[in-house]
Amino acid sequence: MTTRSFDDYSTLAARQIAAQVLAGERSAHEMAQAALEAVARLDGTVRAFTELWPRHAAACATQVDRRVRAGERLPLAGVPLAVKATEGLNAYQTVRLVAAGCIPIGATATPGRGTSWQTWGDTDRGPTLNPHNPRWSPGGSSAGSAAAVACGMVPLATGSDGAGSVRIPAAWCAVIGLKLTNGLVPARDRAGLNVAGPLARSAADAAAYLDAIAATSTLRGLAPPLRPLRAAWSATLGFAETTRQIADVTHAFVNQLADADALAPDDVALRLADPAPCWAALRGKGGDTHSASAARTALLRALDDVFDKYDVLATPTTPNPPHGHQGPGHAMSVALTWAFNITGHPAISIPAGWTVKGEPVGLQLVCRPGRESDLLAVAVSAEALCVGAPPHGNGLRLSERTGRE
Repeated sequence: MTTRSFDDYSTLAARQIAAQVLAGERSAHEMAQAALEAVARLDGTVRAFTELWPRHAAACATQVDRRVRAGERLPLAGVPLAVKATEGLNAYQTVRLVAAGCIPIGATATPGRGTSWQTWGDTDRGPTLNPHNPRWSPGGSSAGSAAAVACGMVPLATGSDGAGSVRIPAAWCAVIGLKLTNGLVPARDRAGLNVAGPLARSAADAAAYLDAIAATSTLRGLAPPLRPLRAAWSATLGFAETTRQIADVTHAFVNQLADADALAPDDVALRLADPAPCWAALRGKGGDTHSASAARTALLRALDDVFDKYDVLATPTTPNPPHGHQGPGHAMSVALTWAFNITGHPAISIPAGWTVKGEPVGLQLVCRPGRESDLLAVAVSAEALCVGAPPHGNGLRLSERTGRE
């Protein structure tokens, strides 16, 4: 086996790493070491990790290398994995990913205690910083996972999404975040709202994650849509206070996807009920559970009407840009995401571009239950559009550390 330089590690997708390990070009042990070296180099600034597991990673890598030598075609062989701290090594998705060949290297930051807002990450070194600008929050609650993927410490990380906790940090860190159909894998909470999801830099990696934890075959057929998917566009869902700039950037990206024959969008006058009271009641945070059940039924009926006519619903992922580390103020960053935790629909956040200040903006796509393949197909088309770097430098971008443009 030839040992090659790790200079390109931070640019490699999970599928590329697995292909190299399976081909004998690199070992799982080498890839785990490359990931830990990247963390040592970058995490002093980003603060994505709360704990590292070098011994556990080495043991997992040894096992993967042994299995590969024995002829096993592990789909994620040797892929370094960051694990959301509230998930841990025994979580369903972690166990499934390890079985597929992933190497867990450490736990990533989640919000600290004592605050009602969840769009940030906490470490003993201070808050997790957004890789695109240290003044901004990376989002949350899968804050460290999104930041670790965005700056190239790992190609794949686990998250969990109970109100937008995968999609929001994906949007603010300019990576892909997928919330699965509720019930596809075991929920993380009694209410069934909090489901697993990946943070990744490519649609193929998110598809490989989905196949690993849900025994699907999404990656095998992954390609741009065969025809433009009919898309209902709404900047507000009828209630959210979406800023003009966020709406404009996202709508422009929807039009780019239309030009690429991925979407056929229509502006719709969709007016969903604000899901806040329903979500709070379902999570046991006060409110009438009978009213919450009626509100959930109303949301489901409204979305059934949408999906009778359209393949996907398109919105901004968040109504507001990333806030600072002092908190969101009066902004409701979950306003456009948490309805779909209530209804169970799958949803994805795809990097959609940047505001004039260089703030990352995410496009959220929602579709019928079980149709994650449609969301990932559009994500493939979106990658070809190359939304690129922000309009001016912001300090911690991946391209500045790896030479990528």
